[in-house]
Amino acid sequence: MNSESLSTPKRVRFVELSAKALRALADGDLAGGSAEAGVALDEHFVGDRARRIFGYRAEQLAENPSVAPWIARAAVSEPDGTVVGDAGFHGPPDEAGMVEVGYTVVPGYRRQGYARAMLTALLVRAATEPGVRTVRATIRSDNHASMATIAGFGFTRVGEQGDERDGLEIVFEVPADAIQAQQP
Repeated sequence: MNSESLSTPKRVRFVELSAKALRALADGDLAGGSAEAGVALDEHFVGDRARRIFGYRAEQLAENPSVAPWIARAAVSEPDGTVVGDAGFHGPPDEAGMVEVGYTVVPGYRRQGYARAMLTALLVRAATEPGVRTVRATIRSDNHASMATIAGFGFTRVGEQGDERDGLEIVFEVPADAIQAQQP
């Protein structure tokens, strides 16, 4: 990696992962998931963690197809078209207008600005949705890279929670109107 790759802000676009794509990935079928998504996905998309998450998202979508615009998407670097991770919300806004962001960068593309690009795109989306009042991020207490990623986006630490799998997580939130104020 050279210094130019760090100094140039990254841009991403999102490609929806349909129920069929999510199910294929959950089943470990990278070729099928890639074909359904219409982009070449990385092995990361069929790792143990990804398979579990995509299986959950496929079930979520089967139970309620209206969540499709909110959940898992492949993050594609622009302009080169390389899939660099996945991102989305955990679901549509809840009764209080809260959405939670989630994003993962493919290991070979970490520490290059793609997580910030994904988070920026998610925050822009959330800020433009009339039903969203708050954006939440929960980060494992030892995940310093994610803590650094959200810095500068206006998130405030609002609490902690225990997670069976991840242990202690720190809960951060930012009001949607504060995101709008940060947009150019």
